[in-house]
Amino acid sequence: MKVGDNMQFNTALLHQNFSGDAYTGSTLMPVYQVSAFSHESAEQLEKVFNQKASGFAYTRISNPTVDSFEKRMTAIEKGIGAVACSSGMSAVAMSLLNILESGDEIIAGSGLFGGTIDLFEDFRAFGITTHFVNSVTAETVEPLINKKTKVVFAELIGNPKLDVVDLNEVSQLVHSYGIPLIIDSTTATPYLINPFDYGADVVVHSSSKYINGGGNSISGVIVDSGKFQWKTERYRSFEPYQKYGKFAYLAKLRNGIWRNFGCCLSPVNAFMNSVGIETLGLRMERLCGNALKLAEFFESTDGVSVNYPALKTSPYYELVQKQFGGKGGAILTLRAGSKEKAFRLINSLKYATIATNIGDVRTLVIHPSSTIYTHSSEEQKRNAGVYDDTIRISVGIEDISDLIEDFSQATEKIKEVK
Repeated sequence: MKVGDNMQFNTALLHQNFSGDAYTGSTLMPVYQVSAFSHESAEQLEKVFNQKASGFAYTRISNPTVDSFEKRMTAIEKGIGAVACSSGMSAVAMSLLNILESGDEIIAGSGLFGGTIDLFEDFRAFGITTHFVNSVTAETVEPLINKKTKVVFAELIGNPKLDVVDLNEVSQLVHSYGIPLIIDSTTATPYLINPFDYGADVVVHSSSKYINGGGNSISGVIVDSGKFQWKTERYRSFEPYQKYGKFAYLAKLRNGIWRNFGCCLSPVNAFMNSVGIETLGLRMERLCGNALKLAEFFESTDGVSVNYPALKTSPYYELVQKQFGGKGGAILTLRAGSKEKAFRLINSLKYATIATNIGDVRTLVIHPSSTIYTHSSEEQKRNAGVYDDTIRISVGIEDISDLIEDFSQATEKIKEVK
């Protein structure tokens, strides 16, 4: 996979748009754990504060450590700029609220992370309506588009539904109506795909997950392609930002709602993400390989059914080959037959950690219905592919023989449950 300047992916992670700290020679950008930055004169601070000179004024607005992480994310996603956020949820919220007003409508897939579904419910109090479709396709989206529709939002690989969006098909449709496509690519990562190459306009990551990789920092990031034209007939609030051209979305975001809501990423977390991102390619190669082998094991295991988009039996198999080069990500789900059996299987595992996260180096398991979808209705759960017997597995980098042995003995235990 080539990424800019003819560099391969893993080389680009280390060298593209990054060269350490020029001032000290540090091979990593240090943690600038400060609130404010001093300047030689009031005139100079005025220029920096009003973006008429380069520099930093206040960490809520910008910080060298965070800036370095943003530049690295911009490079590996092939965007024009990025804004880092305090969490993945804040990144989703800011990416949308940057373009939405009361009375606007969103079209979104129903197979979203439970927290995102809850967020869209919160939007209702601000007069913003979300229309959910079973899966985001041109066929399901087009009938819902009207003058109030301002954005189509989808998870590229649904978590935990594991449905996959055909980006070329959906982007062509929504662009024909003058609407942007915002993609949450957390579960795909830039290792599998650069969504901008397939027509997405804005990409969001919960960088707490695979970007970080170590389960040690909460964070999010928004990356803009700079390709969408924010015409003021539909997006009136963009009028003052038209002068920024292709940077209009980022200028409005950074100087408006993101800045005013205080969704800034802490320098320490930005540093941890920058450390983690350097091994993204190595980790994803291992994680995807482990996930496929584990899914294939479950296909031949009695008592459970498995869902993984890179399996030949998956309806998304061909799309996975086309968009992701055959890799299906590192999440799979099981159905164990009942909640009691799901709990018995989870509790019988020796190596998997029972935790509510994905993208860690260690394998994580969770019962989604009773945890991350606890605020969702039964209909919302079904639409998201979540049932009482569903188990979500975020596959880690352990030796696959150990994982298969562990899950094998655990599945035997559920046969004892009536």
